[in-house]
Amino acid sequence: MVDAEEERAFVEFDRVQKSYDGEVLVVKDLNLSMPKGEFLTMLGPSGSGKTTCLMMLAGFETATHGDIRLDGQGINNIPPHKRGIGMVFQNYALFPHMTVFENLSFPLEIRKMNKAEREGKVKRALEMVQMGEFGARRIAQLSGGQQQRIALARALVFDPSLVLMDEPLGALDKQLREHMQFEIKRIADDLDITVVYVTHDQTEALTMSDRVAVFDDGRIQQLAPPDQLYEEPENSFVAQFIGENNTLEGVIEEIQGNQALVRLDGGGLIDTTPVNVSKVGERTKVSIRPERVEFGRDRLGDSAHTLKAEVLEFIYMGDIFRTRLRVAGNDDFIVKTRNAVNQARFQPGQEIEIGWLAEDCRALDA
Repeated sequence: MVDAEEERAFVEFDRVQKSYDGEVLVVKDLNLSMPKGEFLTMLGPSGSGKTTCLMMLAGFETATHGDIRLDGQGINNIPPHKRGIGMVFQNYALFPHMTVFENLSFPLEIRKMNKAEREGKVKRALEMVQMGEFGARRIAQLSGGQQQRIALARALVFDPSLVLMDEPLGALDKQLREHMQFEIKRIADDLDITVVYVTHDQTEALTMSDRVAVFDDGRIQQLAPPDQLYEEPENSFVAQFIGENNTLEGVIEEIQGNQALVRLDGGGLIDTTPVNVSKVGERTKVSIRPERVEFGRDRLGDSAHTLKAEVLEFIYMGDIFRTRLRVAGNDDFIVKTRNAVNQARFQPGQEIEIGWLAEDCRALDA
């Protein structure tokens, strides 16, 4: 985690733009700063601009406009190999004709390091990723997870000031991918290294990051810690992109302070928190997370508005129950409940009543 004394900007994008053809901007006026020691993830769909930002920071792409600074120094005109940045790619980019030891030693040889120093650094990097016994192996003799660890060790072996990772877990199976998420985060925390990580996987971003920058259409839509991003999305795109989310459309009927009443298109009134809506009559998409939906009035209070719902599907998933409802004309309204002893198990065709606390439901842009 970031120390209070290190809050000054270590990585900075200052009004950065990028165009490949001189007409269309794939990155639009990007302003971003991060302190030393932070693990920041750039998250977004394909074509949102996140990887282009990473490539500009690495030096493989050039900014069309604006400045990129590392530890206060402008790096726009510094070639990649002189930036002191470690890089981990999705395909690992390991040399198959070299041993593991030789792969890690190569970036040190490029830096004219003597043999004894190289050997010490390679050994230390392999121990970091728990691969100390694999130095003599060929790359083809390693599993996907082992290759991923070696790629990470090679990025760390020369003590870089910054490590960039571009979808590094994309080729791994689900179980190994989840394990490596925790491993990478542990290593980053133990070494107090600064990481910029690119992914389109929202769970990966929430699991690993100190902060997440959500990209869409070449802009950062929201930059926040994972819990804030999930629980307090600032617009409809972020609400839909981060985690599972129920959306109902309607019109603002009343606003009083931090609470708004919304008249749904499919019928009914609901309690919400207005986020980026401000006046009566304005159209809105309301966002409510599946785990924040309540059954009955016992947790809501007598004044809370509720909705009638029809159970369409009940799925047992082990640790949770997933129930699909028809709510205000929406047939894909999802509710998640914990598998507890007294938890209700609904049946298809059953009519129930649902509601939520106003602070858990956000009225966003339509």
